[in-house]
Amino acid sequence: MGSDAYVPLFETKRAKGRVIRRLFAASIFVGIGFIVVYRLSHRPRNGEDGRWAWIGLLGAELWFSLYWVLTQALRWNCVYRRTFKDRLSQRYENDLPGVDIFVCTADPKTEQPIMVINTVLSVMAYDYPTEKLSIYLSDDAAHDITFYALIEASHFAKHWIPYCKKFYVEPRSPGAYFQSISEPHEAEEAKGFLAIKKVYEDMENRIITAAKLGRIPEEVRSKYKGFSQWDSFSSQRDHDTILQILIDGRDPKAKDIDGCSLPTLVYLAREKRPQHPHNFKAGAMNALIRVSQNISNGQIILNVDCDMYSNNSNSVRDALCFFLDEKKGHEIAFVQFPQSFGNITKNEIYDGSMRIGMDVEFHGMDGYGGPPYVGTGCFHRRNTLTGKKFDNECMEDWKREETADKIKALASCTYEENTQWGKEMGVKYGCPVEDVITGLSIQTRGWKSVYFNPERKAFLGVATTTLPQTLVQHKRWSAGDFLILLSSYSPAWYARGKISFGLQLGYCCYCLWAPNCFATLYYTIIPSLYLLKGISLFPKASSPWCMPFAFVLSAKNLYSLAEFLRCGGTILGWWNSQRIWLYKRTSSYLFGFIDAVLMSAGFSQPAFEITAKVADEDVIERYEKEMMEFGPGASSSSPMFIILATLALLNLFCFVGLVAKVATGDANIRIDTLVLQILLCGILVLINWPLFQGLLLRRDNGKMPSSITVKSIGLAVFACTCFLFLE
Repeated sequence: MGSDAYVPLFETKRAKGRVIRRLFAASIFVGIGFIVVYRLSHRPRNGEDGRWAWIGLLGAELWFSLYWVLTQALRWNCVYRRTFKDRLSQRYENDLPGVDIFVCTADPKTEQPIMVINTVLSVMAYDYPTEKLSIYLSDDAAHDITFYALIEASHFAKHWIPYCKKFYVEPRSPGAYFQSISEPHEAEEAKGFLAIKKVYEDMENRIITAAKLGRIPEEVRSKYKGFSQWDSFSSQRDHDTILQILIDGRDPKAKDIDGCSLPTLVYLAREKRPQHPHNFKAGAMNALIRVSQNISNGQIILNVDCDMYSNNSNSVRDALCFFLDEKKGHEIAFVQFPQSFGNITKNEIYDGSMRIGMDVEFHGMDGYGGPPYVGTGCFHRRNTLTGKKFDNECMEDWKREETADKIKALASCTYEENTQWGKEMGVKYGCPVEDVITGLSIQTRGWKSVYFNPERKAFLGVATTTLPQTLVQHKRWSAGDFLILLSSYSPAWYARGKISFGLQLGYCCYCLWAPNCFATLYYTIIPSLYLLKGISLFPKASSPWCMPFAFVLSAKNLYSLAEFLRCGGTILGWWNSQRIWLYKRTSSYLFGFIDAVLMSAGFSQPAFEITAKVADEDVIERYEKEMMEFGPGASSSSPMFIILATLALLNLFCFVGLVAKVATGDANIRIDTLVLQILLCGILVLINWPLFQGLLLRRDNGKMPSSITVKSIGLAVFACTCFLFLE
């Protein structure tokens, strides 16, 4: 091989067993075909009982079939990436690009300042030249406690960064690090460990105390002139731009305790006024893009949520292996790392790890041109966030400014008026999932993205710890994704010919989350109700037509279980994921669909609901015991709880009613014709056991609120009674 031969900085491998997987999928497709044939050929005649229910089931099964085909697009072309960081160092160590890191927070009550600065410190300590690192904290609450915490972090970083480099610390979030290890055995390391831990604990106590008191100590406030910017502060939605460069990496005095340079550290609270829309996280990101361009102007931008601390100090170098590859790097717009969580329990009661999405489906989208941008853990080329055509006219809209006042103006609430920001430049506005629609628009401009899922997770965050949090989060996601389908950026038509067909199908799979609610609701209600009258909606157990139903049901679920186990899950974890799948489809997705339609029609505006990152001790205790939490936050999700509880009780009443009729020898009940319906109803009763516990058996604070229990019992009894006496 010649010395100038191309040696890649990363490699791509296709998943093994693709032929077997496709043959298996083809067999399920054949089974689905037989089910459709059965529905069409055995349709009840006019006037026969169950005719309209039968037609409804046909419609639901056609929808499930279509959606199943879409999910296969996420599995047929999975690819896996590997980076060569040693080659990167050999070629580019002296010419590495600047990296700007954005950390976004919006509420110190749900996103505690100590958690925020742990994330900041973890990215400040990356294994990367510190003079080329710049960290920006966007505080959309403009809270002086958060600013104070960042000041404390800037001092602690002088000790923490050299400690991490000396002892090769992982993870580099101090809070996570001290929780994950005991005292080292080696004398020198143990001495350093105890010293740095003492410094951290003192800082932690000061920050927590200030947060509890809700004020900054006067001696601290008088010491730092930056607090004077709060003198004109009115409220979180009415204040001037607050910009403070706490560490200027260009300043020769900005050194750690070992005399090495420190990364730049900036605090930003953009201007807000009640009469001007602030566009939530998307608006914060766009302000950061403009401000950072005039301070450090890193070629690469990483954005992380404030709870997503760095778990791998080499993540920057991993991302650069893709961007700087001589042959393929020029076409890559962003590198997306998976969303991973540090508080997942063994059997993940809320399916919080999103295991199948992160370990299977995103690899499938990567095989067709790249994963979506999911809002955190993503490295971007700066110019792709401002439009592919980076011409002089575009540059004039946000040319570099020199003075602090002019830089502050870039974060004013009026700066974007009559510009393309939020439209053709920056992160897009008008959608609850601004990240996904932004990534899609970048891909439609010809760019590709990359999904990199290293063995050691790059980032670890905080997963939801209650059912209300989970349902509300998925309502926002499903509403936003469906809104994209209805928008001018729809992957179904706008993206046609601009991205690969497989990637279109992958996006549509997520965009159609919300409409899934109708077929699922139909299948969980109608067959069970018809049990009460002994009317069969499925083939008899002895009929050959029972085989397609049995095969599709068993094959699909066995494959799902095998896939879940292969991704590191447990059998009980898979069962829990099936329950959450049902709950999302019958509640979150229903309200997500309604929200998306209202927003699309202009009757409501997009809202950004922050998922709480803190919980009471008793809530955490029940979460760790894997007890489903219904209590805290129930008010925001009570309509969804009423639906879930009513459906569960309806199926229980139908099952008990059937058993009672069989026990009394009701002549209208023929068990052999109802086997599949009984099985479906029985599974729905069994999978809802934690909900029945919350409704009827538990007495702790995490039980279902009594008002919801009473309402759902009444609704379930009313539905069953009306159906029984409906002619």
